Amino acid sequence: MREEEKKPTSTIRRILKQRWALSAIYIASAAIILAAAFLLQNSFDDSAKDGKEESAETGKNYDQPSVEVNSNLETIKMPVADADKTVIKKQFYDVNADEKAQEEALVFYNNRYEQNKGIDIAMEDGKSFDVKASLSGNVTKVQDDALLGNLVEVEHEDGVVTRYQSVKDIKVAVGDKVKQGQAIATAGKSQINEEAGVHVHFEIRKDNIALNPLDFVDKQASAIQSATEAEGSELEDSANKEETPAVEGSEADKEETPAVEESETGTEEAPAVDETDEGTDLENGTDEEGSVPGEDTTEESDSLKDSLNQSN
Repeated sequence: MREEEKKPTSTIRRILKQRWALSAIYIASAAIILAAAFLLQNSFDDSAKDGKEESAETGKNYDQPSVEVNSNLETIKMPVADADKTVIKKQFYDVNADEKAQEEALVFYNNRYEQNKGIDIAMEDGKSFDVKASLSGNVTKVQDDALLGNLVEVEHEDGVVTRYQSVKDIKVAVGDKVKQGQAIATAGKSQINEEAGVHVHFEIRKDNIALNPLDFVDKQASAIQSATEAEGSELEDSANKEETPAVEGSEADKEETPAVEESETGTEEAPAVDETDEGTDLENGTDEEGSVPGEDTTEESDSLKDSLNQSN
């Protein structure tokens, strides 16, 4: 038994004693190490390549200027801190509203009626309050105006402008960037609408066209663009519909050929042939009439000759 157990070890020793054994072991070990290093290097290269591609994707617009947060994603807010404690002193003049609502939305000043281009907001208790920016944007106008009660204008994206009138203690200047909810002034009074008392006149304009602010409160600013595009398409459709009757009328005018036919038939009712017939009849009549006197004269001359012969 001991001899059988010693056989494997003796075989290994015998192989190791060979000159080529150690060289073969070294070569095999080196091959294994090189293969492992090659595999690791490939894996590192792949990961580095993926990282470069990702950085290239993210760095495509690196040279372009940074863009601020899109204000179209903001939800339009009332220009007050607590809208639940406010009242609307004067509504927006809506051309589609009934007659009574339109009368209530008129502003009377200096013996003239003006359409209200926004809404006049006041507190229930009549006290002053901070006027907040309805949307983030850039201040483009700050104007002292006793008639309007001073105004601040903030410009946003896509031609949208918010206007705050009848304010005092203005806290911003032209060129300032304001954030939504930032206090820009304090509510005050105006000469054009003294009945409203302490209030803020709030307007939303798109391409200088006044819109009803209550239609867009608690909606994203992008709704203004969608609404104006839809309104523009409706106006185009109505304009096209109004132009259609005029085209039909022109075609109907073109089809009114009976008048021409009547004029033609009128010329046919008195043709030249009839006139020539009448002319020939007149000529015949004159000939007949002319012939009759001729015959009469010859008969009278014959009777005279007979009478002279008898007398002779």
